[in-house]
Amino acid sequence: MSGTNTGVPSVLAHDLPRPVPPDELAACPVGDVFRRVGDKWSMLLVILLGTRPHRYNELHRAVEGISQRMLTRTLRGLEADGLVWREVHPTVPPGVEYGLTPLGRSLLEPLSALADWAVRHEAELNKVRRTAPNRSG
Repeated sequence: MSGTNTGVPSVLAHDLPRPVPPDELAACPVGDVFRRVGDKWSMLLVILLGTRPHRYNELHRAVEGISQRMLTRTLRGLEADGLVWREVHPTVPPGVEYGLTPLGRSLLEPLSALADWAVRHEAELNKVRRTAPNRSG
């Protein structure tokens, strides 16, 4: 919420050009964050790492269905975005531990708000989905 638009959700406080140019959409930091947390595994990993740091194999065991390749790619993406830290322990074989950075921790509150909204509206969303015409093709 901005200071001049009291009561207006911040996503509505700014006028978007019509039509929205593809380069502006690609450069939008909001879309970039939504793409990161909206993928299949990132939000789950952020939530798990929000409880405490985890070793790689511990994360792999905690997320049923994620391949080692996808876990590695997702963790690298979260690390590249500054949301996750990675520490290699000098053991044989090397142990690798992951945790949330302060920036990653700051994402827990808005993720929680979105999760709370989804749980609060689950029945309503499911009802609408069941009654909506199939428009998939």
